[in-house]
Amino acid sequence: MAVLQGRKIVLAATGGIAVYKAAELARMLIREGAQVRVTMTQAATRFVTPLTFQALTQAPVAADMWTPTQPVEIGHISLADWAEAVVIAPATANIIGKMAAGLADDFVSTFILAVRCPILVCPAMNVNMFENSIVQANLKKLRDHGFRIMAPASGPLACGWTGTGRLPEPVDIVEEIRGLLSPRDLAGSRVMVTAGPTREPWDDIRFLSNRSTGRMGLALARTARRRGAEVILVTGPVEATPPWGLETIAVETTLEMREAVVKNLPRVDILVKAAAPGDFRPARRTKGKVKKTDIPPPIELTRNPDILEEIGQNKGDKILVGFAAEAENLIENARAKLKKKNLDLIVANQIGAPGTAFATATNQVSIVYGDGRVEELPLLDKEDVADLIWDRIAALVKRDHA
Repeated sequence: MAVLQGRKIVLAATGGIAVYKAAELARMLIREGAQVRVTMTQAATRFVTPLTFQALTQAPVAADMWTPTQPVEIGHISLADWAEAVVIAPATANIIGKMAAGLADDFVSTFILAVRCPILVCPAMNVNMFENSIVQANLKKLRDHGFRIMAPASGPLACGWTGTGRLPEPVDIVEEIRGLLSPRDLAGSRVMVTAGPTREPWDDIRFLSNRSTGRMGLALARTARRRGAEVILVTGPVEATPPWGLETIAVETTLEMREAVVKNLPRVDILVKAAAPGDFRPARRTKGKVKKTDIPPPIELTRNPDILEEIGQNKGDKILVGFAAEAENLIENARAKLKKKNLDLIVANQIGAPGTAFATATNQVSIVYGDGRVEELPLLDKEDVADLIWDRIAALVKRDHA
């Protein structure tokens, strides 16, 4: 969550109806600690006034080439020098065409030509405009020149059509900006992350499960993508919406999770097994509903497969990372699991400790390595824990490719 703290971000808003979402985007960036400056095309000011953005950012808005914000500065150059990242949202077909042609006839287009930091382009327009071959060719040209293009969302459009062309939600744009400003040390890596609990049905309405919310696994998937990895997320029923931009496979039972992991394992280099699949399942599933009786009916259990142990026996050159939640003898049990399952490292957390393990926004973990070393991390937000885990995995990748 600290990725945007103190970072200098320029929001360029152009003239589409979706510019109203840009105001919310600016507010969210500021809430995460970013310094935000706004530049607008004249068309954008017809939808939302510069005063709105000035009030949100507490900074002047650059909308006119001929009205300097600082008398001793050349506005579009000084703003380009100041920026660490630029996001163009919404990006109309007009500004996309100007950028692709290298045109500079207003503040926004002139500013963009002077920018040297990463630029994120968020197209938003009518579906037929977006699918026009000229617009698609312009977007390809921008990609070839190093611009990051965020795919628009699909759904009802302001013009009355339905299709691809909606500006993505601000929360998803913020995540894409985090990726723009994160290290790309996992670029080229193919990663699978498992998350959440499983549900083992007893009858058609009851099931056995656990307290996992999936927050740790979702944070690992999100931060891996942010750092450049191609990510497959295999998730049980989780409370939060899976991160934007991932290949997500939803499962319910441990057997379904095993099937998804085994099927997709050949596609990845790294498997991080952060899910909490059930160790047992009811031996028989009752159709319908088990009726209440004076004597509670017995539930006969059978063992589920240990997915990570199965994969560890034939892992080849893949990096395998597991998690261990323990009530006692944390490090001893984690070391035993690491060895038994042939893991490269295991992340251990203490059940029952304040702010750790299941159903919390924070976690305090110990990382146990294959050579016996133990690294204890402080209590942190789960997203920060995820980043530190990827730091350690990235070091393993670098070692293996040395």
